[in-house]
Amino acid sequence: MVSIGYFSATAFRQTRSPLRTCATRIISELSARGPQPVSYNRYYSKSLNKSNSRSRVAVLYQALDPPIIDGVRKPKKPGGYQDSGADIAYCLSNCAEIDVISPVPSPEPSKDVGWCFPDTEAGILQAIYEGATHLWANTILFASHPLQTSRSLDRYQDFIQVVGQGPLVVQKYDDKQYVNDLLRQLGGFTMPKAWYIHNGQCTATEITSLPYPIVAKPIRGRGSQGVKVCYNPDELAAHAEDLLASSSSIIIEEFLEGEEITITVMPPTQARSEYWSLPIVTRFNHHEGIAPYNGVVAVTKNSRAIVDSELDEAYIQARDECERAAQVLGVTAPIRIDARRVKDSKDSKFALFDVNMKPVKYYDWAWPAWQRRPSKLDTVSDICFGLELSRPIKKYTVHLSFPEESKSSKA
Repeated sequence: MVSIGYFSATAFRQTRSPLRTCATRIISELSARGPQPVSYNRYYSKSLNKSNSRSRVAVLYQALDPPIIDGVRKPKKPGGYQDSGADIAYCLSNCAEIDVISPVPSPEPSKDVGWCFPDTEAGILQAIYEGATHLWANTILFASHPLQTSRSLDRYQDFIQVVGQGPLVVQKYDDKQYVNDLLRQLGGFTMPKAWYIHNGQCTATEITSLPYPIVAKPIRGRGSQGVKVCYNPDELAAHAEDLLASSSSIIIEEFLEGEEITITVMPPTQARSEYWSLPIVTRFNHHEGIAPYNGVVAVTKNSRAIVDSELDEAYIQARDECERAAQVLGVTAPIRIDARRVKDSKDSKFALFDVNMKPVKYYDWAWPAWQRRPSKLDTVSDICFGLELSRPIKKYTVHLSFPEESKSSKA
């Protein structure tokens, strides 16, 4: 059974103003003790769905362009995650306990469109008018997103559940400089060395002394877009100029030579009180030192799951660090963390280099292959699921669940 936690829209939205709160605690400053684990019970509604009525889920896709935040705009994904949104909706539609609300009747499984609602205010309201009790936010969130700010949603926020991270948390944690520096300050995490270049500060003297090869990438990026290994100061200066044309700052990071892995970490649920991870996925067939964007190369062409017999001390340490990172960040939905061995050696440790608030189609892992939607791209989660294909379908019922004290309201 897969248990997916969700939050009342009131808890999802509330922030420092009286009507808004985030599903995870905002870390405005790093205290001496560091971030503290989140108490999940405070975010679940105890007054909703008491009638054991069926859950009606509407999946949202990215229709809005992300705003410029601190001089940086995160690129919008072509298609706005309608592909993974269609996968989520299709898989949920095969669950006996859940109804899927879609903008068109009987959308075609072979197509991405028609399964999800746009994440605009009008799209969200349409989903609610169509009868959705749960909104699955398969999109990029930010502080000014309608899920956070729309006054038209105020009247529904005590009656609608949301699956996803809080918008304020996403805006803060999408800043890779902030998250990586936070983990470095907390200690206990293996991290690459890093430097930052701000617009107008990329001088020849500063970049000549860096240890080449080196990686230059955006602070708010998507996938491998804008990520490049630079082998000398001239390459770095040229790439930095390109990145700084659309961003006020960029990250310069130690190039990690060894094997790359990615780990999806799941949040606590009613059935499991701790953070836990899906099988580790190893990645290969890099292009110029960087894993290619999954929209260009399907992950089944350059990735596979690590089986238990392959797990060594370095894999286990990386997995433990990823789970602890999710805990200290207090995330409330799955995240994916990328890591590479510091050296090209099996004896080398993995360093965590990228924490992603929006994993790549992580939802598919819980469903058998024959029950999944025909898709143009296979996913990391499909590979993880490869170890479980023989399980009967009854193992894969999905529950949108409350914590232990609210069992009576479970869907």
